[in-house]
Amino acid sequence: MVLPRNTTVDADELQLRVDFHEETVLVHDFAAGIAGGVRTKAVSALDIAHALARELDLATGILPPDTLWWAQSGSGTRVAVWRPPQLTALRVRESYDAKPRRRHLPMPGLVFVCLPDRQAPYVFAARERPRTPADQLFHCPTFNVFRSGRVCVGTHVFPIDPAAVPLAFFDSHFSVTGDTAAGKSHRHPENVGKLWDEIEGHREYPLDDLVPQLTVTDAMGIGE
Repeated sequence: MVLPRNTTVDADELQLRVDFHEETVLVHDFAAGIAGGVRTKAVSALDIAHALARELDLATGILPPDTLWWAQSGSGTRVAVWRPPQLTALRVRESYDAKPRRRHLPMPGLVFVCLPDRQAPYVFAARERPRTPADQLFHCPTFNVFRSGRVCVGTHVFPIDPAAVPLAFFDSHFSVTGDTAAGKSHRHPENVGKLWDEIEGHREYPLDDLVPQLTVTDAMGIGE
């Protein structure tokens, strides 16, 4: 920085400069003890980010009950919420103009990955509450969920609060039309609705029917 000639403050000596090139990051150290010189070295951009991050104070605030993980990235905050296995009342619309039909089904444990800015959440099934990043997650055995795990929200508005997302998911109308019925049941790979017909009135979901999809590590990377 060049100061005006009539400035009375002491000169502010340059100590360090970081140059970001297209493929390289260079640090020029002017205070490395080299008489009349400068010490230059290549570093990774991640090293720079970590060094700057040490100056930040982060806190999650109060997390929703049954939070599995919290993540912060350049795209925003992501929270994963666990919904334990339970009997569930839901409504199914079998055609566009049909009146919704109420059904009572056992559901496995579910992992909801909630993204910022009202983006559509993701949902996966689990045989038990995940405990390690290597744990297996499965396709959610419901309609209204694409093969990627992303929820097809349609006209349903999901809340910002991650804790309220599981209830909002089952409060929406499930539609048997579209492309969200297949690939979610070993017994009925073409249509998970046929499995629903078999298990209605049962108290527990048949966990051996779940179809593997991804690991917890993979799910943690959603929305990065």
